[in-house]
Amino acid sequence: MAKLGVRKLNQLIGRSDLLDMKKGIEHWKAKGLDYTRIFYQPKVGSEVARYNCEKQDHGLDKALDHRLIELALPAIERRQKVSIDIPIRNINRTVGTMLSSEIAKRYGHDGLPDDTIHVRLAGSAGQSFGAFLARGITLDLVSETNDYCAKGLSGGRISVQPSPKFRGEPTENIITGNVVLYGAICGEAYFRGVAGERFAVRNSGAQAVIEGVGDHGCEYMTGGTVTVLGHTGRNFAAGMSGGVAYVLDVDGQFAKKCNTAMVELLPVYAEAEQDAKVAREIWHMARSDEAILRELIEKHAHYTGSQRARLILDDWANYRARFVKVFPNEYKRALSELAAKGRKLAA
Repeated sequence: MAKLGVRKLNQLIGRSDLLDMKKGIEHWKAKGLDYTRIFYQPKVGSEVARYNCEKQDHGLDKALDHRLIELALPAIERRQKVSIDIPIRNINRTVGTMLSSEIAKRYGHDGLPDDTIHVRLAGSAGQSFGAFLARGITLDLVSETNDYCAKGLSGGRISVQPSPKFRGEPTENIITGNVVLYGAICGEAYFRGVAGERFAVRNSGAQAVIEGVGDHGCEYMTGGTVTVLGHTGRNFAAGMSGGVAYVLDVDGQFAKKCNTAMVELLPVYAEAEQDAKVAREIWHMARSDEAILRELIEKHAHYTGSQRARLILDDWANYRARFVKVFPNEYKRALSELAAKGRKLAA
């Protein structure tokens, strides 16, 4: 750097004129490559910075979470239950994240007891609603969310339902955006309506119920449980290596929309039909799929008032037979190996 007349690393940013490209150009692998446009330096005045020299104002001082933290102090400081009603607008982003940070600072990943902080919100939520939401926080939203809702969900609960003024059919209308539950590790999310693309992408532990999803649902999912009470887009379960999805095959076309490279499509047996040994050793948990699925749908009905959920529960025998279990091959193998180890230890 000294030989180049440079005193600080920042002074090297953008200085493509200092690059020695001779060896690269002459190497046989680079023959014919032209980087002229990549290394081009426009003529600009000395007052134009080549690297970040200004502080950005992200508007954090106006974040809705400051008010939430203030109202939730009894819960944060003394673990007392609090209930909050507050409006929300789409300029309010990452609502619940700063509040979750306060919980995590004091109580770590364990958070607070379930539903210690219950927040009811009305209005359209901005991006990343409930991102990294901590255990003990419940966010009930009436209206809709934007993209990245429940990103990194960390134990909290989110429920979203349309406004009472909405006159459309929830199973045919979007209520949450793209990339919902991205990288979620635990917690619950219930949406009375349809999600955009990449719902539950990289989900690794959260439970979720949705009434329809766009393309690439459960992409790269590694854990958790997702229940879809309606149509899916194409390429469902692409790269899905863990967790389980239950999909209501509304029109018998789901198999054509699912990417079966890494998953197997199975029926959801009634408890009496499901072999007890299979349940213990292969199937997700000691509980039957029917019990798990029904409980999730009951919760969805409870938290969102879903008519689709109530319809399914009222005609359970018929609808249960129409669900498809999406079961990753690697997850099935891992569960089998764990069961085998358990038998050896017990012997």
